[in-house]
Amino acid sequence: MTDKQSWTDRLFGGFRKTSEKLTSNLTEVVGTAKLDDATLDDVEDALILSDLGPSAAARIRAKLAEKRFGLEISERELKEAVAEEIAAILRPVAKPLEITAFPRPQVLLVIGVNGSGKTTTIAKLAHLFQEDDYAVMLAAGDTFRAAAIGQLATWADRVGVPIVRGPEGGDPASIVFDAVKQATDVGTDALIVDTAGRLQNKRELMDELAKIRKVLGRLNPEAPHDVVLVLDATNGQNALSQIDVFKEVAGVTGLVMTKLDGTARGGVLVQAAEQYGLPIHAIGVGEKIDDLRPFDPDLVARVIAGVA
Repeated sequence: MTDKQSWTDRLFGGFRKTSEKLTSNLTEVVGTAKLDDATLDDVEDALILSDLGPSAAARIRAKLAEKRFGLEISERELKEAVAEEIAAILRPVAKPLEITAFPRPQVLLVIGVNGSGKTTTIAKLAHLFQEDDYAVMLAAGDTFRAAAIGQLATWADRVGVPIVRGPEGGDPASIVFDAVKQATDVGTDALIVDTAGRLQNKRELMDELAKIRKVLGRLNPEAPHDVVLVLDATNGQNALSQIDVFKEVAGVTGLVMTKLDGTARGGVLVQAAEQYGLPIHAIGVGEKIDDLRPFDPDLVARVIAGVA
């Protein structure tokens, strides 16, 4: 089995719930065989029921009507057409994380609620960068939980990258300061910073991130170069509401969607693209180190529509 095939298979597994729901609903729709208003209504309902959201569903319906209205359409043709319109929504936001900063390092702040898969995603991003021959360093800026520091250190060891850490309850900004200094001194390409994921107190989180940004600005006016929000796809609509909050408190520049594990509401990926237009850098389908890949909009669209 080729690497491409196995990744497609894993994506199919990750989007299974969304794909099965959408394809079974589309199969029922095609009984009429002609793309009239009633059929288009059913297609729109099928898309909404599959978590793609009302806005994306209305957009896809309008495009289908524009291109195919009144024409006979087979089940396969309908799924292909839906896949193409989903891809049209996803393509503008597909943007791999690229290490372009000069001077080095490129600083990536990684944010997300506790339990979103943030720490493992940091390790997987480090692994992705290493595959492209970049030198990577981690910074344990989530100092509020000893477990978070320990978990990140374990992953750093496993991936084989240095980590800058401090005591539990330490000042995250001073850890980030030390990390940027070290990364600059040794010529590291990418510094990935873990940050606290507490949304209970937005003001506290905003203050902490503002302090980190101030410290970064003193050392490197361009930093942070990326503020990446990690979202848990099993959270469905909750994941979308997290985008609202973190955009406000942290100035999110891009998304990584994790935990596409077959139970996930994968349609929210399309909803996020349509609603927010933020870059989607990568998606994760499991716990293994290579289960995170750059976001491929055409492949994901075909998987969701059941035609990959």
